[in-house]
Amino acid sequence: MPVAPDRYELYCEEADEPAMNAASPRAGVLRRVNQRFRETLAAAERERRRVPDPAEARPPLGTRGKRRLLRWIAESIAEQRLLWLLRGRAVATLVHPDDLTDAQAIQLLRRALQRDWERHRFWLSVDLLGGAASIFLILLPGPNFVGYYFLFRIVGHFLSLRGARQGLMRITWTKTASDALTTLRAVVGDSPESREPVVRDVASALRLEHLASFFQRAAIP
Repeated sequence: MPVAPDRYELYCEEADEPAMNAASPRAGVLRRVNQRFRETLAAAERERRRVPDPAEARPPLGTRGKRRLLRWIAESIAEQRLLWLLRGRAVATLVHPDDLTDAQAIQLLRRALQRDWERHRFWLSVDLLGGAASIFLILLPGPNFVGYYFLFRIVGHFLSLRGARQGLMRITWTKTASDALTTLRAVVGDSPESREPVVRDVASALRLEHLASFFQRAAIP
């Protein structure tokens, strides 16, 4: 997806909650951490789809904090979803703007995957240090926001590393050109308000429910 005249981001969607397809740990703490991670993902997806009720009483501070955390997780899921899905795949399709050649698109893809691999490797090391001090909070009942935060980041970075490596080393990519994606490049320089109708039309044409919000967040005006 073009997010600037000369910059691109990888993007994909699933109809339902992201499928981890990870082997379940056999026992003990790892099993419980894995289960809590899946529960957190499911809760984030539900929060993303929740329609606020104007008549609803203002929730307690703890509830508001948890909802903000879940919305942040939902946004992060959109940015890491593709890497998570690449794990275990043997073939995949790269859809690119039709003003790029297939060779250019593959070069940009590999550059993006390499950048993602290096970025997630760095942040996994950083978050492991923070997670070491908070990991046992995750196993306690109640809204342990610190534990949720590091749990999501550590597991998310690990899965993203595996997906980026799979995309670089093992997946056979097919290429499909899209004039709708080329349309997005034409409006990246516009203000978010003026380009919104075009972006929503592209999202509708490509049948991608959350593309508009991702593009508006990632594109550089």
